[in-house]
Amino acid sequence: MEETQNLVPGHDGGTHVSGTPLTTALTAEAAPDLLVNSIDRRIVKVRPMSTPIDQLSRHAGARSASSMTVEYYSVDTKRTETEVIADLDAALAVTDDDGSITISLRTGCDQIFDPSETVLVPEVSGADGQPLVLYTVARRERGVDFSVVNPVKADGVAQVPEITIGCKLVRMGRAASELDVQTAQFSALPRKQNNNCQIFKMQVEQSTLQKLAGKEVGWTFSDQEEAAIIDMRLGMEKNFVFGAKAKIMDNVKNEPVYLTGGIWSQAGRQFVLRLAKLGEGDMIDLCSAAFTRNAGSKQKLLIAGTRLMESLSRMECTRSITAGDTMVRWGIEFKEIRSNFGSLLVLHSEVFDQCGHESDGLVVDPEYVTKYVHLPFKVEKLDLRRSGQRNTDAVVITEASCLVLRYPDAHMRVIGE
Repeated sequence: MEETQNLVPGHDGGTHVSGTPLTTALTAEAAPDLLVNSIDRRIVKVRPMSTPIDQLSRHAGARSASSMTVEYYSVDTKRTETEVIADLDAALAVTDDDGSITISLRTGCDQIFDPSETVLVPEVSGADGQPLVLYTVARRERGVDFSVVNPVKADGVAQVPEITIGCKLVRMGRAASELDVQTAQFSALPRKQNNNCQIFKMQVEQSTLQKLAGKEVGWTFSDQEEAAIIDMRLGMEKNFVFGAKAKIMDNVKNEPVYLTGGIWSQAGRQFVLRLAKLGEGDMIDLCSAAFTRNAGSKQKLLIAGTRLMESLSRMECTRSITAGDTMVRWGIEFKEIRSNFGSLLVLHSEVFDQCGHESDGLVVDPEYVTKYVHLPFKVEKLDLRRSGQRNTDAVVITEASCLVLRYPDAHMRVIGE
């Protein structure tokens, strides 16, 4: 209470300290993020190569969570293609006086088509051997009406195209008339999801970890302290990647325990990769899956288990798939694989091996990984002497946090076979 009275509001929303020295307690009260960010910058210096996901999340910064359960929105994009699910009935086609043809098609997802949209049918030929193009007229209760833009003609008469089950329909741009002011409405509704923050703890005795506070410029670790931080981060890494979201009851403590869900299950895509004879074609397919279909950034991370990393290392480089230089980002050293679709920054992860995924990997788009923190990383000193437990000094390291993927389709599981 006394320290709070020494905090004086500034003219433009800031905070000043008056009548007392600036202490860690005052700094934590007036500007908590200052110490939290400082601590994170020091934590990332401890074996960053072993915990790439945790490392990335600390460099990217975290969002504050007001409760242990975090609700967030993941953004999706409207589907761009579907397939025909019933052969076109030529008898139902309508030919107007001007020779234009209107057809009705049943598709696997009629809802993605809006009036005035143009649609490509790449597997069907239109005039001059070009792919057939349709213009969306109306969406019915069952099926969509299209006007044929470039039909094949015989003796100057337009012919009804042959469109069968399985033909792909690809949405293209809208085409408005000169007097059109409005068009069909479009809005994207993000999907609400949630994850649990997990309370991670580590206790170290006979330690000087209280120096972790933001007032210290340097951070000197003993072997015991460094081993504790390494073990804690490795455990967090496993939960952040492979954890299962749950809320369970500890019957001994009679208290609820929150478990965080890992980003492995949050990834929106999956790709199966043959490791036995991994070649250029397989890597082209992998990069195509990772970087196409509105899949986010053109530079992503590939966190790989040992067997997957071995296969990648044996693969011969070609003109289409090249091995770039070593790159350091977020304090981590990556090997770069370049393709015409994008670049993968590859890193081996011992966590994947330990969790039974030595043949697998995870493609992560760092732009769409968000960390939520309910309790920032902090150190609390325990006075075990006064409590009569042990004649030692002890500190407890705590953080309650979770990771979420805001754009699931930008991330992809790689399953090695």
